[in-house]
This record gives sequence, structure tokens and C-alpha cells, in this order.
Amino acid sequence: MSTAPGSRPSVLTWRQPMLRRRVVLLVAAFLALVGAVALVPPPSAQAAVPWADLPAHLDHIGASTQVVVVTSSSWSTTYATLRAYEKKNGTWRLVMGPWKARVGYSGMTPASERVQGDGTTPAGTFRMTSAFGIQPDPGTDLPYWRIRSRDQWWVGDRKSAHYNEPRWGRDGGFRRTTTGIDGSERLADYPTQYAYAAVIDFNRPDPVVGRGSGIFLHVNGRGSTAGCVSLTRANVVKVLRWLDPAKRPRITIAPASVVTKY
Repeated sequence: MSTAPGSRPSVLTWRQPMLRRRVVLLVAAFLALVGAVALVPPPSAQAAVPWADLPAHLDHIGASTQVVVVTSSSWSTTYATLRAYEKKNGTWRLVMGPWKARVGYSGMTPASERVQGDGTTPAGTFRMTSAFGIQPDPGTDLPYWRIRSRDQWWVGDRKSAHYNEPRWGRDGGFRRTTTGIDGSERLADYPTQYAYAAVIDFNRPDPVVGRGSGIFLHVNGRGSTAGCVSLTRANVVKVLRWLDPAKRPRITIAPASVVTKY
């Protein structure tokens, strides 16, 4: 740095490089922070729903005053969010959730387009009229089928008159096999998932053969499901104890962006 003879450097002059370096470092740090925040999606992104009284905006729940709503951030994700609502004094209120849930390993698909074995969870609104489980009845008001035997099945045989129904193997009427596209579920084979389960009445009681069977709200396994909705064990029990047949419970499943269409 050069200065006039006999003069001392201006304070402004000798501090400028230091100020520049500080400004550059601060700007770089700020941009790095903004970039990091942009890369991490907000935890509530997939859970976002536009209304606190969501069931009031659903067209297919009929006279139900209990509605479970399962929403995802897209058709392809296997993650979802579950909320439970109840209508009291004419107003819908959130009574449980939001809770993390899992859906099919192929995401969701409109119920009318689903194909048996495609790994999707059907999007739509369905009744919830019964429950079952390997564990004793947790105190639900729904009819509850206790699974005590390896001879208790959910029929997936497309040639059976009992397609998409629970049935004792000894009563016959379907092929007792778990393999192939027409395989049925031996319910006792899933002690974790089927510790407790509520039946989602997709494609029943009058099933379209080949659209799929055995869609439940059940306990989490190790990851995504084969088409069901899963929750933690404690939360499944809470839902079962809450469901009241007199309140005509329904479940609506769809991506959050289109949930009001289903």
C-alpha cells in the first residue's frame, strides 16, 4: 500500500480488504444455509391438508359422522398421513392425528383402476364395518374376528364365490394356497401386522373379480404394504377403540392434492 510522504494511512483504506473478506464470508455462509434449508423438505409437506374440517369438503362420506382420512404427497410415495375426524354438534373436529402411515409399495391408484397384486393402495372412500386380530379384542365396537388358527383365511382366489371374504379353510370353497396371483392370505402368518386390523371395505361386499382383496388398516410391518394402510400398533388400537358402527365410519384415501375428489 502506498501513501503520501509523511502521512498515515486512512483508516478506511487499510480496513477495506478486511471488510471485503468478512462480507464475502458472511454472504457465503448465508447462501450455504439457504441451500441446506432448501434441500430438506419440510416435515409436514406430505401431511398438508387445506382444511381443519376436511370431511366437510368430501362428497362421498354419506351420513357418516366418523371419518378417517389418509393423505399422501403424491400417487407414487409409500408414505402417508392419517387423521381421524368426528362430527359433533354439526361441526367436524380432528380427534386423532396427524400420524405417520405407510401405504402400498407402488403408492396409490384410483380404486376403479386397481388390479389385484399391483401393490397399490386404492384411492377412494370406503366403509369400515369389521375388524380382526391375532390379539384379543382391544375393546372395539366393530364385530371382531379373533385369529386363533392357521385355518383362518382372507380369500384372494378369483374363482371362488367367497372372493374378498374372511373364511375358515375347513369350510372350503376356495383354493387354500398363499402362492400365485390367486393366493389367499393365511392371517396367522402375519403376527405383527395382523395383531390388530380394521377391514377397509374396498371391493366388497359385491367384489369385482380381479380388482383386489384384503385391504386393511393394520399394524406397521418393516416398510410399505402390499396395498393396505399401516400405523403403529398403539395407534391402530386407538382407532379400533374409537370406531363406532352407529356413526357409520368411513375411510378416505388419496393424495392430498386430490383428496376432495375421492
